[in-house]
Amino acid sequence: MDLMSPAHVVLRRLDEALLDALAATAAADADPREVMPTAGEDGPGWTAARREAFVRFHRSRSLGADPAETVYAVLVTEPDQDGRPRETVAGAARLAPAPEPGEVEAGLWLGRSHRGRGVGTAVLALLLDEARAAGATGLIARTDAAGAASRRLLAAAGAGLETGGDGTVTARLPLTDRRRPA
Repeated sequence: MDLMSPAHVVLRRLDEALLDALAATAAADADPREVMPTAGEDGPGWTAARREAFVRFHRSRSLGADPAETVYAVLVTEPDQDGRPRETVAGAARLAPAPEPGEVEAGLWLGRSHRGRGVGTAVLALLLDEARAAGATGLIARTDAAGAASRRLLAAAGAGLETGGDGTVTARLPLTDRRRPA
């Protein structure tokens, strides 16, 4: 498994063209429960209704006139079978205002084929840069007790982790003038 260099990972603000590619990545490389709120279906796998709900969710949250959050497509550049660079949508990241003044809430999901390769570490560094540039003084992220990779990623960046009674893990990371996490 090759590790990604941060130079091969970029965030691009979600637009309609990227939303189509993001939906295709989600359907091909992730479980619906990993990438969106439940859409009223309990069974596993993607259905046409789930894919439509995914697109509707992102349009309503980030592409409308008054977006609730900024969503980015995670783009990874890798060589194709001919050795030429090819940019693919690997997942999504987001920043949203948090209830606490000065803080933003971050979220991230990656398709299975991009996990464990350093993409998440590069994305978190880019999200931290975006949050600092927007003037945020702190970043929070939430995961569940089963999200071991997320907890490791956040702890490695210096976040304090708190586990709630419902199994939710909240990570808090104060933002300083550093441009990259330690």
